[in-house]
Amino acid sequence: MMRKPLPTGPRPSPGNKRSWQARLVPVTALILAACGRSDRPAPVGPVAPPRPEVQAPSDRETAQCLADLRALGVDFQRLPDRPSMGRGCGLVGTVKLLDIGVPTANLGAVRCGEARAYASWARNGVAPAAYQILGSELSRVVSMGSYACRDTVGTTGPARRSGHAIANAIDIGAFELKDGRRISILRDWNSPDPDIRRFLETVRTSACRRFGTVLTPDFNAAHRDHLHLEDDGKRFCR
Repeated sequence: MMRKPLPTGPRPSPGNKRSWQARLVPVTALILAACGRSDRPAPVGPVAPPRPEVQAPSDRETAQCLADLRALGVDFQRLPDRPSMGRGCGLVGTVKLLDIGVPTANLGAVRCGEARAYASWARNGVAPAAYQILGSELSRVVSMGSYACRDTVGTTGPARRSGHAIANAIDIGAFELKDGRRISILRDWNSPDPDIRRFLETVRTSACRRFGTVLTPDFNAAHRDHLHLEDDGKRFCR
């Protein structure tokens, strides 16, 4: 079989070769663009939906609440509004409770309606129950805080902001008595002492009359060490 003769023309000079490559570059760029190529980085993972804006009480509601606190003889400090502390988090219409007649540890900013419900509960629910059931005056209530920009914990389904994200919830961890006893939610919720169990059941019932949502160790493991008290207008007590 005879081979085809190789071309005998002159080889392209280095200058011609560079000219050919220069012509190839824009053609290649057009091909890549047509294929949807881009030098922008591709997004990583799904894009999270925006957080809802803070649902704030009206100025009129806050003014009425502040008047109610004064009528109850509660000493408090009005706090400045900070509505934009993260999507769905913020402080609007909040106060710092200075003296409600019952000392409370670790309590920061609280929305006024929550503060009003809490003052009524601590003074008219917890303090009398301690004296009548446990035979000692209440020394203080130990809270685990109020404001925290976070989602709810221990629930299934889509994430949603906790009442703590707007300072509309307080977590209670223990009650201290003047005789030195400390009633802990974690340790004593299922106490073998019937009086302690009756005391905790009484303060829960009292809370359910004043707050919209009350969550206890009976609700789920995430609340095994505290009572979650939230002024949200609901009727959920567990």
